[in-house]
Amino acid sequence: MDFTVAQIAKMIDHSILRPEFTSEDVRKGCAIAAKYEVASVCVRPCDVPLAVQLLRGTGVLVGTVIGFPHGDTPTVIKVAETALAVGQGADEIDMVLNVGWLRSGNIAAVEEEIVAVIETAGGAPVKVILENAYLTNEQKLAACWAAERAGAAFVKSSTGFAPTGATIDDLALMRSAVSAKVRVKASGGVRSLDQLMAMAAVGVSRFGSSATAEILEDLARRNAIAVPALRD
Repeated sequence: MDFTVAQIAKMIDHSILRPEFTSEDVRKGCAIAAKYEVASVCVRPCDVPLAVQLLRGTGVLVGTVIGFPHGDTPTVIKVAETALAVGQGADEIDMVLNVGWLRSGNIAAVEEEIVAVIETAGGAPVKVILENAYLTNEQKLAACWAAERAGAAFVKSSTGFAPTGATIDDLALMRSAVSAKVRVKASGGVRSLDQLMAMAAVGVSRFGSSATAEILEDLARRNAIAVPALRD
């Protein structure tokens, strides 16, 4: 599969989610996102205003996480988080579904919660994080089907904070479970260009990664082109 650096960049959500990150770390992460003109940054909820300020005019979207990383906050809190994030300028929402409800077979409650977040997002695309490390294949399928029925824009493999992250088998299963109108996002351990390309080959079109620079510079080297200079 042949991609340009710009094409791959627009498939990446640059992840700035580690709990120990300082404001300076967030600034540096946003500078990387702006340098490579990625699709978006994915920041902690407390960092949405700063990211919006730093990325205004760059074309890089600001995304944030809801119910992160465990997915077990009450629906009313997830809805409030979503309303605040969108009100502060977040363009995309990555929500963790309630893993315990899903594992209990309470699919209706899982779906109702996703609907509530999507309605609150007011048109901002919602990516539903399954957290596949804790799920059987049957539960992964049920989650994908519930997310599509609810109107999600994406199904997403992982938070990056579970024992395992994205796998080719899981991503292929997710892609097979949803229609073409729902996209698949891989997250959790996407560290190299070769990983990203293998995942793209099974139908993944968005990637959450903190290794953005390494991935894109590797592709640039393979394509024998220069990457842009870091913006001031």
